[in-house]
Amino acid sequence: MLTRSREGTPDPSKAERAAHAAAWSRVVGRRRTDPVGTDRRFQPARDALPLPTWLSQNAPPPLALALPPPRNHCVIMDPECSKLLPALCAVLADPRQPMADDTCLEKLLDWFKTVTEAGSSVLLLQENPCLVELLFQVLKPQDLSSGVLSFSLRLAGILAAQENCFQYLQQGELLRGLFGESGPLGRAAWTAPTVRSGWIQGLRSLAQHPSALHFLVGCGALGTIFSLQGDPSLFVASAARQLLAHVLALCMRGQAEEHPGPQASDWPTCAQQIVDHIEESLRSTDSPQVTQALNVLSTTFGHCHSPWTQVLWVRLSPLVACLLKKDPVPATHSLVDLLLSAARSPVLSSNCGLWETLAQTLNHLSCTQAGPLALGVLKLQDCPQTLRAQAFGVLLQPLACVLEAAAQAPGLPGLPAGTAGDSTVVDALLSSRSTCVGLLCQTLAHVELLQPMPQRPSPWPQAPLLGAAVTVLRFCNGSAAPTSDVGRRLCVILVGCVRVQRAALDFLGTLAQELGPQELVTQVLAVLLESLKSPESSPTVLKKAFQATLRWLRSSPKPSGCSDMDPHSQQFLRELLPVLQKRLCSPCWEVRDSGLEFLTQLTRCWGGQAGFRHTLLASEVPELAEQLLRDPESYVRASAVKAMGQLPSQGLRTSPASPEHPRGQQKSLLLDLLHILSADSEGFPRRAVMQVFTEWLRDGHAEVAEDPEQFVARVLQVASQDLDWEVRAQGLELALVFLAQTLGQPASHCPCAVAPPEVAPPGRLAQALQALCRVRLFEFAFRALFDCDRPVAQKSCDLLLFLRARAAPCGSPQEAGSSPNVASAEAALQRWQVGQQGQPQEDLEPEAVMAMLRSVDLEGLQGALAESSDHVEKSPRSLLQDMLATVGTLVENEADCY
Repeated sequence: MLTRSREGTPDPSKAERAAHAAAWSRVVGRRRTDPVGTDRRFQPARDALPLPTWLSQNAPPPLALALPPPRNHCVIMDPECSKLLPALCAVLADPRQPMADDTCLEKLLDWFKTVTEAGSSVLLLQENPCLVELLFQVLKPQDLSSGVLSFSLRLAGILAAQENCFQYLQQGELLRGLFGESGPLGRAAWTAPTVRSGWIQGLRSLAQHPSALHFLVGCGALGTIFSLQGDPSLFVASAARQLLAHVLALCMRGQAEEHPGPQASDWPTCAQQIVDHIEESLRSTDSPQVTQALNVLSTTFGHCHSPWTQVLWVRLSPLVACLLKKDPVPATHSLVDLLLSAARSPVLSSNCGLWETLAQTLNHLSCTQAGPLALGVLKLQDCPQTLRAQAFGVLLQPLACVLEAAAQAPGLPGLPAGTAGDSTVVDALLSSRSTCVGLLCQTLAHVELLQPMPQRPSPWPQAPLLGAAVTVLRFCNGSAAPTSDVGRRLCVILVGCVRVQRAALDFLGTLAQELGPQELVTQVLAVLLESLKSPESSPTVLKKAFQATLRWLRSSPKPSGCSDMDPHSQQFLRELLPVLQKRLCSPCWEVRDSGLEFLTQLTRCWGGQAGFRHTLLASEVPELAEQLLRDPESYVRASAVKAMGQLPSQGLRTSPASPEHPRGQQKSLLLDLLHILSADSEGFPRRAVMQVFTEWLRDGHAEVAEDPEQFVARVLQVASQDLDWEVRAQGLELALVFLAQTLGQPASHCPCAVAPPEVAPPGRLAQALQALCRVRLFEFAFRALFDCDRPVAQKSCDLLLFLRARAAPCGSPQEAGSSPNVASAEAALQRWQVGQQGQPQEDLEPEAVMAMLRSVDLEGLQGALAESSDHVEKSPRSLLQDMLATVGTLVENEADCY
């Protein structure tokens, strides 16, 4: 109970007030240093503080609260933070000083949680009595913001998570005032979801020990938690459900240790109240109440696997089974979640009644509702084989109906027994377009998820599934010719449906992991070609069709003794390239982009095979791809760069060459790409060029191999001036490849590898350093070392560390330091460090480079770059300072707290 000097409440006399204030000053330790000077706006009004019962009754304060903390204890908070904390608490308790940003309160709570996890919460309060002041101040009926109220409730829960601190705070009945009916629960602030959420999260933090359970029962908090399960805020409702599950597990923790399977009659009072409420809700005719009970049980069985959960299931499973007798079955989604959560529990997996309930549920739910349950059953590791077969049959029923609707003859060979199309499934497919589309998309997605799993049903019906996917796509593109009434109605419903086409193409691409009969594979390729040819296909459908086509081409069988494409794939490719050629001329940029991506992947996979090379060179695809280098859309230009980067590497970009320029086409492409790198206004094409150049250098592209030094020098010169940090970072990647090749290091070596690189022989090292100086690689790397974008500086640091490790025996600091070139280089290094980009007067020499490498603390710089960009400001002290700095500022001038 707390007495307040308000209207209708007795006001203590002056003598009593003086006595109480004297005692209160001993409790909260008013003697402290104010970090903000003498500004009294941060000092709370002492006579307005609510007083605990033991103060209002003019009784001596409890010993634990009254005695000041010993001075030889271990301080658990930074002294600078302790100095700032009183002023901040005063600001938070003052409704005239609203906090501009609630996110800083979240960060403050994170800090308090870290502090309490590392030490004693009681000691924290004794060292910082302003925290207790703040919590008592919150109890006053004043207009504090909902954010501050929520913060205070959560802070109280964090502090009271330790049982001794819980008892410490309870002596003044502070927790009852915060979480009981006399606190925010009974005020207008309770209408704010933030306050309700803070109340629940505070109790969730607090509920860690037996004393908290008695508190929850005694202050009547359980009833409020029950009601908050139906809160209009989904976050509050979810938090209430999780809190109930947590409290139930906490109640049974001691019981489970004493009795492996406690009977329901032996359960603690708090647990019994929760279970009684769940039982009452399961019997309710109100569907939301049933949903709330099922959700609590799902969370409980999902997070707690103690033996007592088996007793809980035995007690409540009859009520769960009774839900299946209702028409319609209430809360089906929550029911499915509960059954799967229980089935995954190792404690309940041996319960035969659970498997029977699952089987009954599969029979009672509609096909749309049963799909997620069937998929969940098939994912289980330990499941009766009969239930798995039933679940697989339920999952495949919609596809079986599609196959039956398109079949010319009765029967569905290859499908598991019991999968024949059901009349209720047919009715659902034909009931409406939305139902049909939703059911088919759900089924295709579920079977697609099941296909790569090791516990999938065996034998796997690959042929029927291929046939179903092909049939669905033909219904969608209008090429199907069904003879049954159901088939004709399905054709009308599905024609032109983009959503089903996307799902079917994804499913078809997944099925490419396994082949089927050649006749079905031919049908698959044919329907993919139809999708790519159709003028009605949307850009997303075309992208999915290109992806599925690539997967089927990759999975096509290779002729024995030959690495070339099989005859069927070659014939398909001859039919495909004219379609690709047409799509590259599409007015829709997404289609052009998808076509180029497909060409790039196709060339990377098949470019070295004669059949593919001959077919591609006979088409106009390479010329069209080159024209798209000048496309108005930057994404298309970037994809064209990647595609053209693949074609010359495979010898797929040829045309008559003049005697003066026998390699004129490759030279032209190199110049085109350099022009894009230096002149394109968008970053995507320039990044793509750098990626292509790096691959060319790594793979020994013909044009690059003629004069790699000239190539690298030109590319680095352009990349060093680029404003896009990703281009500069890719330039360092190219420089690393050239460095590794020049030093004789394998190009695949990573400078971050655990094994150190081998030291190069002195003779080879001297030649390599000369080459690196000629291409001005060091100037590029040292400039990047001081780049304002951290990823660029990190890559440069890695590169220079790699070089220094390889060049360890080259020269000595004394020898290198006497060269005039070294002095010039060090001056250039200083200019680059302060941001000046001027070129040094002379080219760098190897001796100067080694001196620069020794003069820079690369290890220290690497460590500094590895830290987050806000590591200096990301501190509790900075947070407190920022929060105090926002006092009195307008919302538009919010501080950016770390």
